Amino acid sequence: MVRTPHGDVRGTYEDGAGYGKIAVFRGVPYAAPPFGPHRFRPPVPPEPWAGVRDAVAFGPTPPKPPYSQAFARYLSDPVVPGDDCLNLNVWTPEPGRGARLPVLVWIHGGALTRGSSAVPVYGGGAFARDGVVLVSLNYRLGVEGYGLFPDAPANNGLRDQLAALEWVRDSIAEFGGDPDRVTVFGQSAGAISIGALLAAPRARGLFRRAVLQSGPPEAFDRDKVRRMVRRMAARLKVPATAEAFAAVDRAALAEAQAEAGKLSSPVLGGPAFGLVVDGDLVPTDPLAALTGQGASRDVDLLLGWTRDEHRLWLVPGGLLERVDRLGSVALAGARARCRCGPEVPRGYRDLHPDKSTADLVGRLVTDHLLRVPLHRLADARLGHAPSYVYEFAWPSRLPGLGSCHALELGFVFDTGATEASAKLAGEEAPRELATTMHTAWVRFATDGDPGWQPWDATHPVRIFDEGEDGGGDGDGDGVVHGPYDRELALWDADARRPPITPASSGVPRRGTAAPLAAVRRFRRAP
Repeated sequence: MVRTPHGDVRGTYEDGAGYGKIAVFRGVPYAAPPFGPHRFRPPVPPEPWAGVRDAVAFGPTPPKPPYSQAFARYLSDPVVPGDDCLNLNVWTPEPGRGARLPVLVWIHGGALTRGSSAVPVYGGGAFARDGVVLVSLNYRLGVEGYGLFPDAPANNGLRDQLAALEWVRDSIAEFGGDPDRVTVFGQSAGAISIGALLAAPRARGLFRRAVLQSGPPEAFDRDKVRRMVRRMAARLKVPATAEAFAAVDRAALAEAQAEAGKLSSPVLGGPAFGLVVDGDLVPTDPLAALTGQGASRDVDLLLGWTRDEHRLWLVPGGLLERVDRLGSVALAGARARCRCGPEVPRGYRDLHPDKSTADLVGRLVTDHLLRVPLHRLADARLGHAPSYVYEFAWPSRLPGLGSCHALELGFVFDTGATEASAKLAGEEAPRELATTMHTAWVRFATDGDPGWQPWDATHPVRIFDEGEDGGGDGDGDGVVHGPYDRELALWDADARRPPITPASSGVPRRGTAAPLAAVRRFRRAP
């Protein structure tokens, strides 16, 4: 039994799978249910409870549409019904004040529309086994957390995450954690959220280190989010206001969201939900704040990606083959998606003549969305707190996926034996690689050093692959220097080139008529 600011909770001791004896507390409320008067509003503390609250099962998950059948084949996303969805879980080897153990706080991904802390891959037993307190949390998703309305504040899902971190600050010592040794880590939308928290003045002091897995600091264009809300409003036949949406049944809202977002993806673009600059919690673009304004330069960073991020976006549903059939049209669409000049895709073709069109498109978009901003973030922090960069390169045992988006998660959590992890990795994923990667995250949370050379002018990247040295031309410790420097040079040259107008070239450089027509053909392709 542990005391929290809102009441006592009773967890359970669990044993097995090599974890030893650890204490687990699930479904602990950190904020009131975000419904009724709290719907589309910032989180508020939960009502205190009398007596002892059982915390032995995962709490309710936030409203969300299910994954499509194509993606559900690879990704697990449990649903737990109920209103009290702003809850969190704690795995600890030593509950009670005095232990002062390092703390990892997990923020899940899922495009800010899906996912929860109940996904089995995110089990915290291995971290607790290795002396780290693991906290995972739920936050509002989709239109509930990131809808943009004239009558409600923006970024409520991010506000939920901030409230959970404040709960950690105030409560984690009772669970054996050290509030001064908190590391936040997240993947995809979770990493994007952490980028915003790094740039948010209100989050200062809530964590000491941060891990960004396959997600850069970014803010969405406000009109892109508004278009998503308007599409939903048109389907629901209600005004595009928080008041009108709050009167809609949750299931109908989730169904309308799924329909409105069908054509949205990292490769195709399109309307989607995302963090926006709100002048309050997110006062400016997070990447600009971190690279140009010096925000959080005293926070240690671990950041990276998977080698074939794009294959999770393209393989389900057969999009990979469709992109290959489109050929030059797909490359023109990717150019518009990335808002770059023609020299960039041409340079990728020259650098990678053996790659298929789909892999070129995927790599182009992945670099634009992910590797380029993360490289620039690490470069901007030289001379300040260290940054460590990694790449996960082990390919899934399932056909076509390669080293795809989210594949590293079972290795980071050391949960490869779960059925949910095998859905993406296949059977018999290498245990040694899981031990190596999980240990790096434990080391980073413990003392800020994951075990390889910090970022410098030589661009060291730790490659996690089945081979001990990561393959390639590494140093024997899995580190390769500058593996993406040639691609980065193309983007740097493109950024320096002045805009070319339609009148001077006949082909607009920044993605207007001709490339946008290619994008539309790309989306409609059978």
